[in-house]
Amino acid sequence: MENILRRVKENDVAMIVSSDHKHLFVRMQKGEEIQTHRGVLKHDDILGIPWGSELRSHLDMRFYVLEPTLRDLLLHIKRKSQIIYPKDIGYILLRLSIAPGKTVLEAGTGSGSLTLALAWCVGPEGKVISYDRRADMQNLARKNLERVGLENRVELKLRDIEEGFEETEIEALFLDLPDPEKYLGQARAALAHGAVLGMIVPTTNQVSEILRSISKYPFELIDVCEIALRFYKPVPERLRPVDRMVAHTGYLIFARAVVPFEG
Repeated sequence: MENILRRVKENDVAMIVSSDHKHLFVRMQKGEEIQTHRGVLKHDDILGIPWGSELRSHLDMRFYVLEPTLRDLLLHIKRKSQIIYPKDIGYILLRLSIAPGKTVLEAGTGSGSLTLALAWCVGPEGKVISYDRRADMQNLARKNLERVGLENRVELKLRDIEEGFEETEIEALFLDLPDPEKYLGQARAALAHGAVLGMIVPTTNQVSEILRSISKYPFELIDVCEIALRFYKPVPERLRPVDRMVAHTGYLIFARAVVPFEG
């Protein structure tokens, strides 16, 4: 079977990586240039070449052109607030069972890291509905989505969810809010029977508040966890953990919306 090389096209988002591992994310356009401290790269010289190709700037400095992964985009998102990290997002996507064509609800848009990941995974036929009461945060999230071409998959709603969600029969919902226990009733009203609710909080006392409050609503199968991720130095002769790691970033809570027995 012939190996068909995938090539860089106009409007693609490319990740340009220098030899010292600096990352630039660029939407490819004819006639444009990339100005770097290691020289100039012309878009016209990049368009049409295979992904993964080595490039040389006008100063003969080495770069690579790579198609960014979802993790790459999330780690380099523009932010005004703490984002949900990729190590947590991966597990969140699994627990919420996010798949192409799905509609998912989110409260607490923030800078849009989870919003972007959800939009990536629901595909062009799916939809992400994201609530936040701060216009400045949603404007930043919108720019982050537009930067990677995912804005058409997301509906941003400027609204305090204390008033409730406008949607019902939603299959999955995630709360990234300072006090999610205050909105469990609104969340349950929006969820379909059997649907998944997810939350993230930074401290154990907040987890306790959620566990005390969630018993008032028809949620079951409650799980609490945290995820740590440790990298190793990729040197065969000195294989050991890196000096720093992203350890605690938040506690994740998941539950299923159920229907109480009325016999």
